[in-house]
Amino acid sequence: MSPTFASLSIRNYRIYALGAIISNVGTWMGRVAQDWVVLTELTDHSASALGIVTGLQFLPMLLLAPWTGAVADRYPKQLLLLVTQATLGLTALTGGVLVLTGTAQLWHFYLLALMTGIAAAFDNPARQTFVSEMVPRERLTNAVALNSASFNLGRLIGPGVAGLVIAGIGSGQALVVNSLTFVAVIIALLCMRVSEMTPAPRVTGRGSARDGLRYVRGRPDLVLVLVLIFVLGTFGMNFQLTIALMATQTFDKGAEEYGLLGSIMAIGSLAAALAAARRSEPRLRVLLMSLVGFTLATSAAALAPTYVTFAVALIACGMTSLTAMTTANAMVQMRTEPVMRGRVMALYMAIFFGGTPLGAPIIGWIGDVLGARWTLGVGAIAVGITLVVVSFWLARHENVEVTYSSQRRPRVRVLSTPTHDMPQAAR
Repeated sequence: MSPTFASLSIRNYRIYALGAIISNVGTWMGRVAQDWVVLTELTDHSASALGIVTGLQFLPMLLLAPWTGAVADRYPKQLLLLVTQATLGLTALTGGVLVLTGTAQLWHFYLLALMTGIAAAFDNPARQTFVSEMVPRERLTNAVALNSASFNLGRLIGPGVAGLVIAGIGSGQALVVNSLTFVAVIIALLCMRVSEMTPAPRVTGRGSARDGLRYVRGRPDLVLVLVLIFVLGTFGMNFQLTIALMATQTFDKGAEEYGLLGSIMAIGSLAAALAAARRSEPRLRVLLMSLVGFTLATSAAALAPTYVTFAVALIACGMTSLTAMTTANAMVQMRTEPVMRGRVMALYMAIFFGGTPLGAPIIGWIGDVLGARWTLGVGAIAVGITLVVVSFWLARHENVEVTYSSQRRPRVRVLSTPTHDMPQAAR
């Protein structure tokens, strides 16, 4: 089998991946339909309302991270995923029924967004760390990248299908279809062989929720990754909001053209995910260079004069952002002890997505006051400034090196000798 798809040779992962791709297509259909309902059916193109919905979806990841990570480390991840996937499906179905019956109000979608966020807060750390129980460590980077490829294949197909469904039969039907796709993941989880998994050691005792923070605090290599991913997630990865504003306000397009933009962006994301699947080890250099590319691509998208040039710029945005996300995700998972992985990944997801409740309403307000183009420009500026600061720190101060013992427990050395060799420092 090709190295790109090596993890698919493992039966459990292959079954899980099949269910995930079906669910991912539905998820992206649901996201597009939700945004379309809020932006065009429940409000008069209110960027602020859409920003609030987006923020409410991610607020629980920030507030509940210490507990959701501890739950992921304490209980069987397969069982947790069955509960969270069923909850997410029911929430999506509720939104679809409200729209179809003509009873939907804006506050309904605020509440549903919050409920979705609570379920996702428990789902994310369990789902992220469940990968390491299905595949051996040497294939973890490959499996993480294939998960991203699956997610972005869903992004490639889902928004375009959503645009056609919304234009053809309505947004409520698109929300209902999304709810049904969660069944695919539930079936996949029930079909897996527990005997072929390698569960991480479960945490027992009390006080485990805060251990993740203490663990990360003593790991400068992880702190650096989390700082970069926080800025990217808070100010740069608001495409759910920014693409909707650019499509409807700047280019005056309808549901089909809006949905198509999400699919076009996914072309770059999917290509980046498949490229990442061939890398054996994630490197800081790749993370930094992808963020440089993201800054340039987002700037180009913000300045795009036409719908077509904007769509082309989104391909580069998808490619660079996905490279950054998969690299950061694999770095954190591979450099964290298995018994701590759930709590650290919960912190990772809280930092990456938890900044959205802060960033999305601000970006929405900027869109209302300064225009849609500035919603992208702010992200480019924030990521660019952070890169300058991080690069200066790496070049002028300390280099962080991580090694693994024979038991694969990470050991961190901070080299106090200043270095001006940027490529070496970024390795």
